[in-house]
Amino acid sequence: MGSNPTPPATETLTQTLEIFQGLDAVQWGRNGRAPSLRGSGRASSSVDLTPNEARVAELVAAGGTNREVADALSVSLHTEEADLKRIYRKLGIRSRTELASRFPSPPSGS
Repeated sequence: MGSNPTPPATETLTQTLEIFQGLDAVQWGRNGRAPSLRGSGRASSSVDLTPNEARVAELVAAGGTNREVADALSVSLHTEEADLKRIYRKLGIRSRTELASRFPSPPSGS
């Protein structure tokens, strides 16, 4: 049926990202939102985690508390907890220990 036009939401989000970049709001882009706005799609994991969910999973697996993860990603505690619930459901796990086994930490000193 021809080429797929860019969805309006993606277009709006891309414009928003460009505005933030123009304002030199680098932290906003670093906290995990920028990849999703650029339409990078899903995380490269075998499960269907969004880029934000993958970042939450990595930080929690590395030992971050809910508050620490929320602060690091500049989101509310409620948002972080909702992401974590979705992550647990998608991965079919029930604990941080199980999450850590799915997202091993990189070796120290690298």
